[in-house]
Amino acid sequence: MTTNDRNDVYIYRCFKKKITFSLNMSMFHLRGQLSQTQNITLGVAGAALLIGLWWLLAEMLAVPALDYRAPNLDDPALQNLDRDSLLRADSIRFANAKEVGKIYKILPTPFQVVQAYPKLAEEDALAKHTFHSVWLNLKGYFWAILLSLFIGGLIGFIPLFNGLFAKPVDALRYLPISALTGLFMLWFGLGDGMKVAFLAFGILVYMIPVVVQRIRETEDVHLHTTHTLGATNWQTMRSVYLPSVFSKFTEDLRVLTAISWTYIIIAEILNNTGGLGSLIYWLARRDKTDKVFAVLLLIILIGILQDRLFVYLDRRLFPYKYYKTKADGLKEAQTGIYVILGTFALAVLLPLFANIPAGMLLQGAGLVILAAIGLIVMGELKLWKGLQGA
Repeated sequence: MTTNDRNDVYIYRCFKKKITFSLNMSMFHLRGQLSQTQNITLGVAGAALLIGLWWLLAEMLAVPALDYRAPNLDDPALQNLDRDSLLRADSIRFANAKEVGKIYKILPTPFQVVQAYPKLAEEDALAKHTFHSVWLNLKGYFWAILLSLFIGGLIGFIPLFNGLFAKPVDALRYLPISALTGLFMLWFGLGDGMKVAFLAFGILVYMIPVVVQRIRETEDVHLHTTHTLGATNWQTMRSVYLPSVFSKFTEDLRVLTAISWTYIIIAEILNNTGGLGSLIYWLARRDKTDKVFAVLLLIILIGILQDRLFVYLDRRLFPYKYYKTKADGLKEAQTGIYVILGTFALAVLLPLFANIPAGMLLQGAGLVILAAIGLIVMGELKLWKGLQGA
């Protein structure tokens, strides 16, 4: 190896060490950037660490399970027990007890929680309760979005309503929603209507101020452009305000997902007609802690899926935030999404105006949604091929 080759190898090693050192130090810098590999590695390590801590805590809180055998009267240990009858009986039982395992009454292990899912599916109708809660959650979201856009639009666009109601609506955010359960039971009864109304109101008090704020955040440069072009108020609202508000609205909905599940669980506990909240209540009363934790983890999983769904909807319905040019396949994906959203809106509204059997409604909606999903898949494939060829 020549001198130049040795110098090149030395420079390469120094450069490699410098890059490795900078990557390691980026983990501790304020707002430092992690690479994709580091993100994945640290994410897996963090999940493993949490599961390990969970397992360790469960073992620490476990109590021994004792097997009380019938006492042997010839046991010499019994001859030393000179107590009254009750204490003597207890001492005999404990003296002959054997530890046969552990009882995880307070905190089950992760393995026990995973094992609880087949039992929940067979014994407790987990799928039925999950569908019931998700359906109530979606209906609550529907009414909350509809009412917040209408009320928030009036307050945000019209100065008269802004002066009348802006401050009272802002103050509603400090209302303890869970304390209103009795009033909602009085107003709407004990059925699912009460639960949907309770959930919608719980989201509504946070969403109306958000809509008003999003209207105020509309960039003036776009408004000046439309005024220069001679646009009417309706054209300005349709081409500037609505896209600006809706493009940020999905991010606000993601934040409210956790709040919505909190309120729906509270509402379902009030009247045990089904749902994950009702299931948790009855499992807790029967000391089925492993099943309770399994249902709680399921709720977390549903919340994560809802969060990812809002991210997907934001990328497809507002592609100008992510793509500089119009990509092939977006039109098909958007059409499929609009069909699903429209079908869902009809499924919520039609029972209010017509007595349609639930089975017929679900069957018709299911067929339309399947066709829309096929259209979305076709659009995603075209979009993927276009991005691969770019």
